[in-house]
Amino acid sequence: MKRSQKILSLAYIYFILLLMYAPILVIIIFSFTTSTNIGMWNGFSFELYIKLFKHKDIMRALKNTLIIAISSSLISTLLGTLGAVGVYYSKRRTRKVFETVNEIPVVNAEVVVAISLAILFRLGVQLLAKVGIAAESPSFGTLLIGHIVLSIAFVYLSVRPKLYQMDPSDYEAALDLGAKPLQALLKIVLPAIMPGIIAGFMLAFTLSLDDFVITNFLRVQSFDTLSTYVQGVIVKSSIPAELRALTTLIFLVTLAIILLASYKNEKKTHRKQSKRLLMRGGKK
Repeated sequence: MKRSQKILSLAYIYFILLLMYAPILVIIIFSFTTSTNIGMWNGFSFELYIKLFKHKDIMRALKNTLIIAISSSLISTLLGTLGAVGVYYSKRRTRKVFETVNEIPVVNAEVVVAISLAILFRLGVQLLAKVGIAAESPSFGTLLIGHIVLSIAFVYLSVRPKLYQMDPSDYEAALDLGAKPLQALLKIVLPAIMPGIIAGFMLAFTLSLDDFVITNFLRVQSFDTLSTYVQGVIVKSSIPAELRALTTLIFLVTLAIILLASYKNEKKTHRKQSKRLLMRGGKK
């Protein structure tokens, strides 16, 4: 009975994984052929990858996507980390208030955030116009702020657990030994929470990379990201075959980063286990 349950549970897991990754696998396979439609094989070729880097519209959309994703991720990581550290060292009541407020963007519908920001920026432009200051909405600035608002809460949630795992006496010991608060923060707190900061940056980058709703509401019409470019192309005609090559490259880069991070974590865990065994052997 237990064996049959185990087989059924494994079959269910593999079935779900198949549903998740089968479409990506199909795209990867047909990125190595020149056929316009998926399902038709015209022989193995790297022509789509060559055409991809010559496609001006796709390259411009990719460039814009990377610019907004990197910029918003860096700012979100900085603000989210500072916010997490500040809330961690705040009083208990203040901490509860900020943690509750931080959860609102996470559970709130993205379209609500996008519409609210669009209305807010329009009102801001009107108010600035009344005092003689010229401003535009939408613009690159409004889009950047929108992506920051989208991802900053997730950075906070990535950094917060690392702060609670940190030994608070280390920071106090650094202050007792003569270090200034900023020095203690940079040399004690930041190294301890660095895995959470890196995870927060990667999460913010991913959220910004594939965002469509906020981008569509807050961008200038001439500023296309990959998501808005694909949506615009689908309305007019079929999806360019070169996007299959781009999808494959993005997937392979993501897979490489995950495997590298997993390898480093395993290596770090192995080192910790080796140290524990050595310490136990020394005690004996």
